[in-house]
Amino acid sequence: MSEEKKGFWGRLVEGLSKTRANIVAGIDAVFSGFSNIDEEFYEEIEEILIMGDIGVRATEEIIENLKKKVKENHIKEPADCKELLIRSIKEQMDVGETAYRFENEKSVVLMIGVNGVGKTTSVGKMAAKLKEQGKRVILAGADTFRAAAGNQLLEWANRAGVEMIGGQEGADPGSVVYDAVAAAKARNADVLLCDTAGRLHNKKNLMEELRKINRILEREYPDAFRETLVVLDATTGQNALAQAKEFSEVAEITGIILTKMDGTAKGGIAVAIQSELGIPVKYIGVGESIDDLQKFDSEEFVNALFEVRES
Repeated sequence: MSEEKKGFWGRLVEGLSKTRANIVAGIDAVFSGFSNIDEEFYEEIEEILIMGDIGVRATEEIIENLKKKVKENHIKEPADCKELLIRSIKEQMDVGETAYRFENEKSVVLMIGVNGVGKTTSVGKMAAKLKEQGKRVILAGADTFRAAAGNQLLEWANRAGVEMIGGQEGADPGSVVYDAVAAAKARNADVLLCDTAGRLHNKKNLMEELRKINRILEREYPDAFRETLVVLDATTGQNALAQAKEFSEVAEITGIILTKMDGTAKGGIAVAIQSELGIPVKYIGVGESIDDLQKFDSEEFVNALFEVRES
């Protein structure tokens, strides 16, 4: 494990402490409290997983999978189930290989999400990550709806050392994207990162705005690879899942960024989102600093949750 990886692993283990207390402690109590594996044993585990925001559908599939594994392996002792449960959760989270194509070709990344979820911060952190990789990055401040959004993004642009194209408050987001595309072409940028306005309560406006941005990108930047990431706040649990569903109705979402994983007991939502929507969680945030946005690895996540160290 590289130093950076190791540092992040430590932060992840620490960041998941509330989720762990919420899920793992209860599961361990069931494993040690039951003397045999029966329906009641499974029901207890099911309840803990659902209460831990893993979601009904994902939980049902995890339990089914667990039952099958217990049968196949002729397991009689509840304590011997833990490893099988961990494996079942990992399998439930598997949505195939998570691709980060946008890092390696000329691309446009649209960030969408409601206000307050850490969207602008995520744009800034990702800009810093890409810049570190030697990429030429341009930010588009297309969230012209919220007064402080442009200033906040500019602050991040300065911290990350990248250029930002913005507009006046209330300006047409489409025109900001148009200008940003022109700048990206002129400077031969590798990645154009667009921060967009975060309103879901009026889906019609949001749909129109996203459609317009998409039309501009298709017309002005047809050869750029497209990535659309929805930013969700993990502390909102099932509400984050509901938001992801709503956004997937208005945009072609290619991945999820889960922020504020360190402050929540609802980290199980990462399992629910992957499982329910089949959209990969691509990044998670476990803190405030610029390098706290990291690529999400479901295997690593479950290991950190259960504090299983793999050599």
